[in-house]
Amino acid sequence: MILDNETLVKGIKSGDKRLLGKAITLVESKKPEHRIQADLLLKEILPFSGNSIRIGITGVPGAGKSTFIENFGKLAIESGKKVAVLAIDPSSSLNKGSILGDKTRMEELAREKNAFIRPSPSSGFLGGVANATFESMLLCEAAGYDFILIETVGVGQSEVLVSDITDVFLFLKIMGGGDELQGIKRGIMEMIDVVFINKVNDENLRKAKTEKVDLMRALHFMPSKEKDWKIPVLLGSAIENKGLDKVFEEINNFIDLKKLNQNFEKNRHLQAEKRFDYWVQNYILEELKTKENSENEFKLHKKNASELKSNPSSEARLWVEKIFKKL
Repeated sequence: MILDNETLVKGIKSGDKRLLGKAITLVESKKPEHRIQADLLLKEILPFSGNSIRIGITGVPGAGKSTFIENFGKLAIESGKKVAVLAIDPSSSLNKGSILGDKTRMEELAREKNAFIRPSPSSGFLGGVANATFESMLLCEAAGYDFILIETVGVGQSEVLVSDITDVFLFLKIMGGGDELQGIKRGIMEMIDVVFINKVNDENLRKAKTEKVDLMRALHFMPSKEKDWKIPVLLGSAIENKGLDKVFEEINNFIDLKKLNQNFEKNRHLQAEKRFDYWVQNYILEELKTKENSENEFKLHKKNASELKSNPSSEARLWVEKIFKKL
């Protein structure tokens, strides 16, 4: 049941987790009537948003992202912060529902009064980042959460998309994989701001230190997103709560530097503009696909692309050219 906006706004501002969850459900809905209500809700809460640190967290499968988030979140709460976690689940290809169940993987954090965890299905969205993640983040900020942690599924372009909506991008790494960079692509390396090598213990400490040196050497040749920032490579173990305090410190150092360089708000504006560009493309495509005079042609060109009667890129260009000739 979707509640009225007055109730939702009041609940969000008072920190009511149940009503915050219902508000996120509203902005995730694709029903036209819900989208209208969601737009009005977001407009009302926007003046109360923007006061958090937005942290993107990614890593290869098995890197221990959930354990890291749980214990890092508890550490932040102990320091007086409120923490919201938006965990982007891979979606079932049949019903688009979440299949990871992050709440069951962060039981201790979920019990914390000052924590809010929301697994969101990716719904097939490019890279696994849910359509409404940006809007959900705004709602969490309006509810007074100081840290917004966004966990990616760690595949494809999800890292790019999460980097585009966060203030700091954290990469979790584990040792092994055959080479010192563990398959980290150059594009991902250019996005990260802090690296945490997880699952380090007494037995593998020497190897971890070697990999740290190798990674720092590789990062030295990568352009930093922020002037005067040398990307820290930290060692520790999330499950043993080792090194998390250093991650907390470096994240705050990075945010302080962005503000000193006057890039914090500038980047926030650029991120909002990217969201605008995305939605413009999305809405135009959806609108054109359903127009009576273009729907059949769209289906024809899509069929030609599907059957490889010609290059999919060529079919897309032909359809777009026809549309704009009719305007």
